[in-house]
Amino acid sequence: MIEITKRLSASETVDETLELIFEARQKRWLRMSLASGEEVSLRLPRGERLRGGDLLLASDGRVIGIRAAPERVVRIECPNPSDLLRVAYHLGNRHVAVQLMPDRLRFLADHVLGEMVARLGLKVTALVAPFEPEGGAYGHHHAHGSEKPASLPKIHSFSPP
Repeated sequence: MIEITKRLSASETVDETLELIFEARQKRWLRMSLASGEEVSLRLPRGERLRGGDLLLASDGRVIGIRAAPERVVRIECPNPSDLLRVAYHLGNRHVAVQLMPDRLRFLADHVLGEMVARLGLKVTALVAPFEPEGGAYGHHHAHGSEKPASLPKIHSFSPP
């Protein structure tokens, strides 16, 4: 079985593709199949998360391209930016991973959240599409409560003269 243990930073020619849903892209140890059907083992260092477009190096030297797989999502559309900001606030307050786009949002399908958004008066549509939410305030692709950033910026206080 081929092992994938390293992320590539430079652009390379992709030899194989690995299509994963959002939840699978958050795992660092995983067994799955490439688009060709070949089984691979993913073993990334702690804290690594995958996004569509990432490149990985396989143990046999091949470059594996990551693609965000289509999955069930909810799309929220609103021509009014302030209403869109309001619903983004409510979703963020519930720690929901959200994909931001200029005039709409997406989140993983959840009927309770979909109903909440509809009650706020926004257009809600269920669809199947790739999901790439925001990475979070500390640059992680998806943070969990038990993870802490490597270092926080030092906060300086000042007193007015």
